[in-house]
Amino acid sequence: MPGSDARPRNTGQSPLHAMSIDVEDYFHVAALSNVIRPHQWDSLPSRVEQNTERLLMLFDKHQVKATFFVLGWVAERFPALVRKLSDHGHEIASHGYSHQLIYNQSPQEFRQETLRSKAVLEDITGTAVEGYRAASYSITRRSLWALDILSEAGFTWDSSIFPIRHDRYGIPDSPSAPYSIETASGAVIREFPLTTAHIMGLSIPAAGGGYFRQFPYPLFRYLFHNASESGARPQMFYLHPWEIDPGQPRYTNASWFSRFRHYTNLDRCYGRLERLLGDFRFGTVSDSYNTYDPDKTLLRSDQMVRLA
Repeated sequence: MPGSDARPRNTGQSPLHAMSIDVEDYFHVAALSNVIRPHQWDSLPSRVEQNTERLLMLFDKHQVKATFFVLGWVAERFPALVRKLSDHGHEIASHGYSHQLIYNQSPQEFRQETLRSKAVLEDITGTAVEGYRAASYSITRRSLWALDILSEAGFTWDSSIFPIRHDRYGIPDSPSAPYSIETASGAVIREFPLTTAHIMGLSIPAAGGGYFRQFPYPLFRYLFHNASESGARPQMFYLHPWEIDPGQPRYTNASWFSRFRHYTNLDRCYGRLERLLGDFRFGTVSDSYNTYDPDKTLLRSDQMVRLA
């Protein structure tokens, strides 16, 4: 398994983990894509603004700066929300435009949507957007070509690769610590992977989202601490604004598994998040990433295709 020699610098403090929020609405999620189509989105009641504002107030209360990966579709409709996040000192990054799985898009479609999303965010904030996260972590071995397009568009770092096996995403045996990827065109982009704990030879997802809601909180806290090697290195946490919203519309025509993934413990998530902010130290993705010494692991994209 490829490793990484990246190590956090010794600052005399607990590690600065990355707090990341994927800013999308409840109707954008892949788990509900079979019952909610993109042409319906504008006719549905949006809840993303109020939910994101609630997270913003929580982060202000705990003096936490986060990275908000904003969907371009959301940014076009709620530019004041994006501007407010930026004005509060949070990092703005791209979550693409239409929340489609990259490996289901053509390179031309992906390039067009990526450039559109980046331009929207930069026009709103007046600052360069250098970070990217794919919808549903859909940069996999089938879509590594997307990294070339990201580099061409001016992105310098990515957080889309989950080193696990999953039905929708993941590149098993990819590094669990930050590393760099040399793309097919020779460009280099830095990768901050999603958090996994390693227990008894198994890689267990511990990055947030559904795992945060479905695991009992003490278990998640243990896994997140385990992944950090008992506090030795920063890790990535993520959440969506809809995950703190138990009042969102319920789609009973979705499959049982999709409903389980999407609705489990929505009423407990906000309280758990506040506990997490008290148990670990968090900052933006860039600030967390910069606590690592320069990456010593460089993988070529063709090497990643061959990972188990």
